[in-house]
Amino acid sequence: MYIPQQFREARRDVLVSAMRDIQLAAIVTPGPDGLRATHAPVVVREERDRLVLEFHVARGNPHWQLAGAQSIVIFQGPQAYIHPGWYASKAEHGRVVPTWTYVMVHAHGRLETIEAPEELLAHLVALTDRNEAGRTVPWAVSDAPEKYIDGMTRAIVGLRVTVERLEGSWKLNQHKSEGDRRGVQSGLADQADENSQSISTLMRDLEQVRAAAADKQKVNPT
Repeated sequence: MYIPQQFREARRDVLVSAMRDIQLAAIVTPGPDGLRATHAPVVVREERDRLVLEFHVARGNPHWQLAGAQSIVIFQGPQAYIHPGWYASKAEHGRVVPTWTYVMVHAHGRLETIEAPEELLAHLVALTDRNEAGRTVPWAVSDAPEKYIDGMTRAIVGLRVTVERLEGSWKLNQHKSEGDRRGVQSGLADQADENSQSISTLMRDLEQVRAAAADKQKVNPT
């Protein structure tokens, strides 16, 4: 993924947190007939230094037959159009154009199948428990008849990618002036859609980090 330096996010904890929040990913794997893409919810596991992504597909989906091939798992977070009128510099010189802001994480690794039935069941339990947490009456895999779950499990194939390379792009107008950044953050905050609200919050958080770094620099100048 092409990432200008000002948009690059390399902190593993931030990337892992984003993947867990987004959950749904596009998994892309090259095959003999071209690229195969599957969209699936992903369980993110940290095993000491290893970062593992797990998902599953219907047995009828030929994607699992590409096990062994290098793959890319794409997590697209919030994204929003930027109206040029939000830039303070529009009133100053008019040299502004629309742009797009977004959060994106790419994880690279080799595709493997999850062979052991107990591992596949553990994956399904982890995926379910994460999404049922906090509900008044959460549903658990064990709520369904065991024979039914066995039949459903036989109809899917578990897949795993052990991450070899992780990269993130947080394209949030970091390269713009303070006036432009604050104008965009405020403009997005006034929008009704969830994506714009999320991007506005991320931009506000970046401004707080920027301000804290500036204050620290004043206290401890180099």
